[in-house]
Amino acid sequence: MKAVHPSLLILTLALAASSALAQSKPAPRGQSAPGPAKAAAPAAAASAAREPSAEEKEKAAAATLAASGWLLLLDRRDWGRAWETSAAMFRGSVPLASWMDGIPKARDVGDFVEREPDEAVYKTTMEGRPNGDYVTVFYSSRFSKKDELVEIVTTVREADGKWRVTGYQTR
Repeated sequence: MKAVHPSLLILTLALAASSALAQSKPAPRGQSAPGPAKAAAPAAAASAAREPSAEEKEKAAAATLAASGWLLLLDRRDWGRAWETSAAMFRGSVPLASWMDGIPKARDVGDFVEREPDEAVYKTTMEGRPNGDYVTVFYSSRFSKKDELVEIVTTVREADGKWRVTGYQTR
């Protein structure tokens, strides 16, 4: 099997990256936001003007719990279990061998120190994906080799009602 470069793997894993980045908030601690987020700021501001419903907040909370649990698998370097517990659409687009080869390189940030969810964005549509319940969670994270890292985890509620990860990226 052809080796997958870590940055390519992250792009592959971020099945909804363009949608997630369009909704990202400004970069933390005085850093400038990347170009795509700046360009999408008016759209994000317009969608942020509407207060999420109680149902959307409940879904975001459940999805955040699922995403946080999945990230713990990555923190423990339990790559196989993380892949096994991800959403069917994730496993269908990211072969296990590619995942096992690429994720250790992509997660070469040292030991986990701390993580805090900053924002959870609920949507019913994702570009290139069927309509459904999606929540993208943005985390401010710290690792021994990387003091500031934003982890973006996109989850989907599958037919069995469980929230599972369908995309992961860092910046």
